[in-house]
Amino acid sequence: MRGPYGLELSDNCRTCKLRGPGWFCELAAGALNDLDAITSAAAYPDGAVLFVEQQASRGVFVLCQGEVKLTVTSSEGKTMILRVARAGEILGLQAVLSKRPYEVTAEALRPCQAAFIPRDSFLRLMQQHTGVSQNVVAQLTMQYQAAYELLRTVGLASSPHQRLAKLLLEWASGGQKTPAGTRIKLPLTHEEMGECIGVTRETVTRTLGEFRHQHLVTIQGSTLMISNPAALENFVSA
Repeated sequence: MRGPYGLELSDNCRTCKLRGPGWFCELAAGALNDLDAITSAAAYPDGAVLFVEQQASRGVFVLCQGEVKLTVTSSEGKTMILRVARAGEILGLQAVLSKRPYEVTAEALRPCQAAFIPRDSFLRLMQQHTGVSQNVVAQLTMQYQAAYELLRTVGLASSPHQRLAKLLLEWASGGQKTPAGTRIKLPLTHEEMGECIGVTRETVTRTLGEFRHQHLVTIQGSTLMISNPAALENFVSA
């Protein structure tokens, strides 16, 4: 059914048309029935905050559609974007499993739908269904790999060109392949891209301009076309 913010909402996990292969909600019938009994789905506008860093973890959010940026903030107020979560991911998972506060802030980049599961109910669901536990392990592995790649990008890449090229290539893996190259919809502003790779907004804008002048990318609004991925890969491996 059509819901708030133009989203196509689903009443329950069993009949949901949003599910994709490998998603948390791709479970056996019995597990899906139990999942439906403990979840409450809601639509969120862009800019809505699902939870805040250091807030007591009260449960997990299964992201059904949309994108959510995950950020951390230093005591001086400096913000870093760890990654952009996409549909099918479980948010707040590590905090709930460790019974610690949320370690990040989760903010919707655009209208999204998420299903909330209270902590105690989620832990019981894991105990009752092997498929749920296996999916949790897969999610934790993916999040660990994403954290590892972030450390590699920010800690080891010596130049803004390397960092930005790596970020664009990561986004391109899920982009639209065309005869002219790979088309991606930039999910973040220049300032937010800078927060991802540890540089300023001005540096992102200047570096993108250099990539464009070198005919590595073309930019129209928030749409970016990578016409020469091999050249971007050369920046990464330099």
